[in-house]
Amino acid sequence: MDDDKPITEQAMETITSAVEATKDAAITAVKKVRKAAKKVAKKVAPKKASKKKSSKKAAKKSSKKAAKKATRKTAKKSATKAKKVGKKAAKSKKKAGKAKR
Repeated sequence: MDDDKPITEQAMETITSAVEATKDAAITAVKKVRKAAKKVAKKVAPKKASKKKSSKKAAKKSSKKAAKKATRKTAKKSATKAKKVGKKAAKSKKKAGKAKR
């Protein structure tokens, strides 16, 4: 912990870094999900040209849904993590203040 900075500033930095990490993780997850959905769509899609368009649309739709779900999940996790980190920082600052007395 850095004693020169106020606790609020330290907490904000921690939360910001957690959000950045979550954002990167969400982007990676979305890319993986889309790639997997495309693979599945290729395997499942029939060889006829007329039905290919509808399967592509369905694959695109399902990949978007999965991406949204993954993004929500990671955002929720990071928010919870950030709260825990903020509480921990406040607790340790409180302990340090009591120890000085």
